[in-house]
Amino acid sequence: MAKEKTYFSCQVCGAQSPKWMGKCPDCGGWNTMVEEREVPSRGVAASYVDSSQSRPTPIGDIKGEGEHRFSVGIGELDRALGGGLVKGSVVLVGGDPGIGKSTLMLQAMEEVARQGGRVLYVSGEESARQIKLRGERLGASSENLLVLAENSLEDILRHASEVQPDAMVVDSIQTLYTPAISSAPGSISQVREGAGQLVLYAKKSGTPVFIVGHVTKDGSIAGPRVLEHMVDTVLYFEGDRGHAFRILRAVKNRYGSTNEIGVFEMKGAGLREVKNPSEIFLAERRSDVTGSVVVSTVEGTRPIMAELQALVTPTSFGNPRRTTIGVDYGRFTLLLAVLEKRVGLHLMGQDVYVNVVGGLKVEEPSVDLGLIAAVASAFKDMPIPSSTVVMGEVGLGGEVRAITQAEMRVSEAAKLGFDKCVMPKASLSKLPKIKGIQLIGVEQVDEALEVLLG
Repeated sequence: MAKEKTYFSCQVCGAQSPKWMGKCPDCGGWNTMVEEREVPSRGVAASYVDSSQSRPTPIGDIKGEGEHRFSVGIGELDRALGGGLVKGSVVLVGGDPGIGKSTLMLQAMEEVARQGGRVLYVSGEESARQIKLRGERLGASSENLLVLAENSLEDILRHASEVQPDAMVVDSIQTLYTPAISSAPGSISQVREGAGQLVLYAKKSGTPVFIVGHVTKDGSIAGPRVLEHMVDTVLYFEGDRGHAFRILRAVKNRYGSTNEIGVFEMKGAGLREVKNPSEIFLAERRSDVTGSVVVSTVEGTRPIMAELQALVTPTSFGNPRRTTIGVDYGRFTLLLAVLEKRVGLHLMGQDVYVNVVGGLKVEEPSVDLGLIAAVASAFKDMPIPSSTVVMGEVGLGGEVRAITQAEMRVSEAAKLGFDKCVMPKASLSKLPKIKGIQLIGVEQVDEALEVLLG
């Protein structure tokens, strides 16, 4: 009999070592190495593979039936999925504890059940009574919504084969356990094996499966990175628990765009869709505050107007502080350097703070000009007109570069009542005349600040 081999695996990044180490050499985590036994090949996964499809076939002879999508019943979730749920797909949903992952999944399964589909909600973290209490608060009472409190992988797959649901949720992957592997639930081996079996079940049966995953301190999904490679779609549920708004963002999607986001608002009766995020993010904006500016960002096919706020105060220390919430810190410091060099604002003795109102995260370069305008407004203590929207990418030479989808951004601003738009001159020349809004094209940063601040 071959000798059983053991190794130590990091529970954060999946790195393996033949001996125990206090600090993981890959991710730098302390006390994350756990002993695991090498699992011999058992051939279990082969039972889920359709042998009729295991022959090499010319691509021209393969019958293409297209994507079989169906609506989940929640428009913002359908948007993040790329237009609906694809049969046989596996969707991994991650997010911070308490952010609303289980609430979203239970609401989505209730909507599918109301449409006549049979759904199976599997929970390894809550009992059936606990799920019932949450379901009463959310209004989930459909007879087609089946609840199973179980963490045994074999029992879950057996029940799923008997029920044959139209959709299934497993909450969460870290609680699944199979006796074929000796390590504890939540370990690297258990997570990898559980996800692999669920993926094979989904592909064979055509049942779409939602897998809920925990996240680590740095915001990535706990477990091996291969977990994200095994599934078809990865959704992150983002947001500050201090804010009512939640952002559902796709970071991987084999069947759609990864630029789409879904916006929700947390209410007492669960999550509510936000049809027009721009109005929500601008609802409490004041018109007489310095350092406040409205920018336009595009998430997939939807333009969103967001408020950027900047605060500039004299520093009390030798090194000035630079703090950002919702924008990239590296790009922000680059834009401060442009302000110093190209415009002549002396910010070395000033603390600068920037925040995106509502917990939204903006990453595209079209908000560069808005960031610069907000900082300049706070530094000079001069407010920017509240009916003005600013958009444009800024280069290191202080030039304002063209942006994509300019017509869609300007049209959205006009619908929300903005009467003036400061934008790149290169983008302005390609736009048709849009009623109700004045378009001002600029080529340099100092020219834009002259228009905004006088």
